Amino acid sequence: MASTGAQAVDRASELLSLVVRADEPISFTELVEETELARSTVSRLLGALERNLLLERDAQGAYVSGPLFALYAARHDPWVQVARLADPLLRKVGDETGETVNLAIPRGDTVVHIAQVASSYVLGARDWMDVVVPPHASAAGKVLYAYDRIPHPNGDLARLTEHTVTSAAQLARQFATIRRKGYAITREEFEVGLDGVAAPVLGRDGEVIAAIGVSGPTARLSDELDDIGRLLIKQSTSLSGVLRRRMRREGAA
Repeated sequence: MASTGAQAVDRASELLSLVVRADEPISFTELVEETELARSTVSRLLGALERNLLLERDAQGAYVSGPLFALYAARHDPWVQVARLADPLLRKVGDETGETVNLAIPRGDTVVHIAQVASSYVLGARDWMDVVVPPHASAAGKVLYAYDRIPHPNGDLARLTEHTVTSAAQLARQFATIRRKGYAITREEFEVGLDGVAAPVLGRDGEVIAAIGVSGPTARLSDELDDIGRLLIKQSTSLSGVLRRRMRREGAA
């Protein structure tokens, strides 16, 4: 019986490994062919893996890794903890400005928003959590460029509005000013009528790990960007201190 049980575990593990390592969803037939197991055995084992949330099926019925993997990743993803620790300070900035506040991190050559506090105005900036914004047209992106957290672009850049900086060389000339002032600004560079400002957030070793930003309608922000920039420096410094203390305690990078 013990041998049979161990064999079942081995077979289930093989199926799980095939699905998790696959570059795309894998079908039942492909799993049968790969393992050379009986269809009934594969069906039984896959059912057990599904019930325990280790696998699930997509809309076409093919197998992908289950929600338990996502739950594990979320619990152990340091950025989840960073977003949680940042929330009170993001809300404080939101209370003081009334505008949309975001926390953004570098990921490859892009910028990803991991936390947001919505504007208190009826007319405010959109939900940026699932929006891909070209870094050269983003205040947070400019911050991460200026501190070498994402690779610098080359050549011509996409023109999104008539105000977008489309030359990599021209963009690079802004980096020294961003580092000197401590914040970056965009004026209608991603969308007409939308302005933004962002400041760097530091990690344990003093390296920039993220950017905290505010965005909103040009009509409200145009004359306030420098004031908001100084506010962000103050709050990003506070957040940097919180993160450094927490990272030292937990031994995070």
